[in-house]
Amino acid sequence: MKVVVIAMEKEAEAVKAAFGDGFKTIVCGIGKVNAAAAAQQAIDMGADEVLNCGLCGGLDPQMKVGDVYEVESAVEYDFDLAQINGTSPGVLNEKDTPYLAAFPTGVYPSRILASGDRFTDSDADFRLLDALKCTLKDMEGAAIAHVCEKNSVKFRSLKAVSDVRGLGSMPGQYMRNMSIALEALSAAASRWAGLVR
Repeated sequence: MKVVVIAMEKEAEAVKAAFGDGFKTIVCGIGKVNAAAAAQQAIDMGADEVLNCGLCGGLDPQMKVGDVYEVESAVEYDFDLAQINGTSPGVLNEKDTPYLAAFPTGVYPSRILASGDRFTDSDADFRLLDALKCTLKDMEGAAIAHVCEKNSVKFRSLKAVSDVRGLGSMPGQYMRNMSIALEALSAAASRWAGLVR
């Protein structure tokens, strides 16, 4: 069974037609804890694959609003035990790499996703995200990937860019461009859903 975990009702509405009745959908709310709880709920329901669709920030200035990407791996960039055990930011206590597994279909370009519980234009965050080679940013995906990896369940994610680094305030862009990004997500999900069935 495949279950779609989505942060916001607007995102769920955008992909509802693509997934139809063949998929169970959980709208979890924004943030990593909500996403992790929903991912575990999906797995407890019997999911052998958890899908995540949504909007994201684009960290590569060459990206455009409405561009669509799959996630090739994900990082919880705001997880940091450096002062405790010397590991690099993003490296979870039980791992030796910051990257959590994802399984792109190959139909859209794939990128590394960073997830953190803040919507930010912080230069310090950007330097860290650059060091981690992340070019997509959201607030849920890596948490879902984390739960899936712990449960040996496949994680796939499809993201549409709503705001781009270097084009002004990312939160401001997000608010202005949400409808454009949701339309792009809806169109892409129709093709993607057929591949992940």
